[in-house]
Amino acid sequence: MTDLRLTARGLARGFSPHTGVRGIDLEVAPGEIHALVGLNGAGKTTLMRLLLGMLRPDSGTARIDGHDVRTAGAATWARVGHLVDGPLCYADLDTRTNLRIAAALRGVPRGRREEAVRAGITAFGLERYAGVRARVLSQGNRRRLGLAAALLHDPSVVVLDEPTDALDPRGVIRLREILLRRAGAGAGVLVSSHHLDEVARIADRVTVLHRGGVIGSLDPEGADIERAFFRLVHADEERHGDREDA
Repeated sequence: MTDLRLTARGLARGFSPHTGVRGIDLEVAPGEIHALVGLNGAGKTTLMRLLLGMLRPDSGTARIDGHDVRTAGAATWARVGHLVDGPLCYADLDTRTNLRIAAALRGVPRGRREEAVRAGITAFGLERYAGVRARVLSQGNRRRLGLAAALLHDPSVVVLDEPTDALDPRGVIRLREILLRRAGAGAGVLVSSHHLDEVARIADRVTVLHRGGVIGSLDPEGADIERAFFRLVHADEERHGDREDA
């Protein structure tokens, strides 16, 4: 369906008998924030890499705005903003220069690049660090720089892996407001997180991954989302235990 920002159908990629993802179906609609939650090793990052074409699946398909990621052209990728596997920046360049490069790589028109860079610096509170080389930034400020670079071109598809890691409370709030604005403008947003309380603040849908598969969903407005999460994980562990004992 072309009215979906992101689509996964039967996505599978194995690295060993117990790692990877298996048979994942997933959708992210325009204006939706869809969160992935799971324990370490559940497959969240692998799924995001598959959706972004960073990995080739063993089976299944991934689409962005209806286009298969294996054949999507530059115009499709220009609408995508992502941060997976940590911030991508040049250590010997300062924050402003890194963002100028990001704006050029993401197809921001030359006449709008400086405006986009200034907006990114302001949005993530990087004014004090605009002239500071990335190598000496704190981990939290490097994360802010990576997020600013991923979002400065106002993408319609946003994929962020554990975006609040290393952010202080002010940074978390800034990111929350930015993602809500992007979704409000029609973007489809996919985020992974292990902070269930933060997920509940912004997500329209929450999908739970465990052992590389989807095991259920959570109501972000539920009274005890953490208990519901562990109930799903425990039930899946019980099912796997039954199969392994058979």
